[in-house]
Amino acid sequence: MQLEAVRAIYHRNLAELVDEAHAIHRANFRATEIQASSLLSIKTGGCPENCAYCPQSAHYETGVERTRLMQEEEVIEAAEKAKEMGATRFCMGAAWRNVRNGPEFDHVLNLVRTVKSLDLEVCCTLGMLTQEQAERLKEAGLYAYNHNIDSSRSFYEKIIQTRTYDDRLQTISNVRAAGLTVCTGGIIGMGETDEDRIAFIQQLASFDPQPESVTVNALVPFEGTPLSERKQVAAVDLVRVIATLRLTNPHSMIRLSAGRLELSDEGQFLCFFAGANSIFLGDKLLTSPNPSDSADHALLQRLGYDLKAPVHAAVTV
Repeated sequence: MQLEAVRAIYHRNLAELVDEAHAIHRANFRATEIQASSLLSIKTGGCPENCAYCPQSAHYETGVERTRLMQEEEVIEAAEKAKEMGATRFCMGAAWRNVRNGPEFDHVLNLVRTVKSLDLEVCCTLGMLTQEQAERLKEAGLYAYNHNIDSSRSFYEKIIQTRTYDDRLQTISNVRAAGLTVCTGGIIGMGETDEDRIAFIQQLASFDPQPESVTVNALVPFEGTPLSERKQVAAVDLVRVIATLRLTNPHSMIRLSAGRLELSDEGQFLCFFAGANSIFLGDKLLTSPNPSDSADHALLQRLGYDLKAPVHAAVTV
């Protein structure tokens, strides 16, 4: 999809944009169904990357405690709890720049096998990885790999200097070549312009095939990071991005991720109406605060939404 086409969609009258996005959403999904996922940090802090938004970066003093890889028993307990809450996808994240072959990666492969045995979709976000490593994850039972592009190519250089945009694209290519489903997206509210958001959406729409999952995060400012003073992104801006994504990625799951705690019920409803159809349950996303599962269940009930029922991981996206 050309940049001009995305720009024209993005700048439509908001009411008309959301109305059309909702119609496309209804044509491809059950409009009142939300898939619940859960995200667990299995190794926290000490990351050598300098991502300006991330409290896990070793470049900043944020108070985030560094931890080693979690033991299998801890991960099983978290996965079982997530399933009880209604999650059908369980994601594991490690604060690494890239995956390194060896005992730690072997441990992650075993965690993937274990979580898959619980009949959950298994997703990982571990940093950069080779196609061979992606194939090993696929063989262990991994269903999806998350690797966000974060923003537009031009704005990316302003927030990250330790890893290039092309590095990100190469990892996504490796994931796709290994036969895994792709989960990618970015963060809104880092100081990017509308043009940056348009270019970001255009990149997501241009993947062939398009990502099965697109994550949309609202920046959660952390003290100690370069973006700690950024103001909360306006809900209408988030809605505009989601509606444009729904029109340009009609078959992708759109996952409303970090930053929901700062959104009102009405703001979240508009995001769902515009095309978002997945959330993360649990009071923490890696290190970002998140609504409690009880609060989310109550919200969805008030809004008239249902959680997506568990189905076999091999046939879901």
